[in-house]
Amino acid sequence: MTASSMIDFTNTEIAFRRLTDTDLIRAYSLFKMLAHQTLVKVGTKAIAIGMKLRLPVGFLVEQTIYKHFCGGDSIDSSQSTIESLAREKVSTILDYSVEGKDDESAIDATCAEIKRTIDKARTTKSISFCVFKPTGIARVSILEKVSSGATLNKTDAAEFERARARFEDLCREAARHNIRIFIDAEDSWYQKAIDDMALDMMRKYNREKPLVHTTLQMYRHDRLAYLKEIATTARKENFCLGIKLVRGAYMEKERERASAKGYPSPIQPDKECTDRDYDAALTFMMDNVDLFSICAGSHNEASNLHLVRLIEKAVASGKILEKDVSSRVHFSQLLGMSDHLSFNLAHAGFAVSKYVPYGPVREVLPYLTRRAEENTSIRGQTGREMSLIQRELGRRHQRP
Repeated sequence: MTASSMIDFTNTEIAFRRLTDTDLIRAYSLFKMLAHQTLVKVGTKAIAIGMKLRLPVGFLVEQTIYKHFCGGDSIDSSQSTIESLAREKVSTILDYSVEGKDDESAIDATCAEIKRTIDKARTTKSISFCVFKPTGIARVSILEKVSSGATLNKTDAAEFERARARFEDLCREAARHNIRIFIDAEDSWYQKAIDDMALDMMRKYNREKPLVHTTLQMYRHDRLAYLKEIATTARKENFCLGIKLVRGAYMEKERERASAKGYPSPIQPDKECTDRDYDAALTFMMDNVDLFSICAGSHNEASNLHLVRLIEKAVASGKILEKDVSSRVHFSQLLGMSDHLSFNLAHAGFAVSKYVPYGPVREVLPYLTRRAEENTSIRGQTGREMSLIQRELGRRHQRP
């Protein structure tokens, strides 16, 4: 592994060498469009309406934002992306990005598809984790009822038991094949049910090694305390914790709902507090690295460098052997974003993955909408992407 002082996130040759000039120009045009907040808001709403009305807007989505942020419409069609990333020593997290279904037959179909990603990981070394979104395998309404502590009638109790069974089925299948699996985080008002099930799965399947991973969104002001709470539980009960740490993806919706319903917002007061808790969580986990498997899902340069320095410190102090770092500490970014982080970290010898969403265009539209909104809301995100692309195109075509 390269020392933190030697990692250069401005090295665009490494960041973009898997992409052609045409790829880069297409990406630049897309980020330029995403830089316009009003255009994104109007455009995403118009596309959603067009899809509902069965208007021919799918091709437009497929050739722009879908092509940039998704691997394909199936596991097989994502294979070229998996191979392209693997050539740069970056692994894949196949993410079947279908969510929020209300029909149980559709939910069962989603669960079956996630099992296929586990089977794919079993035979593909470059797939580092599997993942599922709880709202893909359980209705939001039942998760909300359970999270609120409401008394369930027989129908609701039976539905929740089916959701629990799917939850465990996926974790058990992954553990059976020695495959690590992420449980994604959701909106705060139904996250408690997910937290409780995730903790139960870690109790059950993380006795010998951390296979099941829950996700903490650090834009919530209570997550650092929750991390320390479950760490105490894991120490006491002798199991490992798998933690995927992210900043979060539902901030505006969370604040709007809290305001509308008159309860305190669960969201941090500002970005600085989110950054502080994110880095504090990394520090806490690396100080207790024997207890954790850590995945830092971050597009923030400072947080990634912070983790690199924490790894160096832990290796120097003997808290972790250098040969064990890649199995315990992982960096991850989304496909189509922050290539300067992913590929330069991988080049430096760290374990890095890309989230590779896949699924039919119509089904992954909610995911794509969040990516579009994220790029307009994260300070400097689109400008940074555009600047790096310009720099690489300039480097490739500078005169001798």
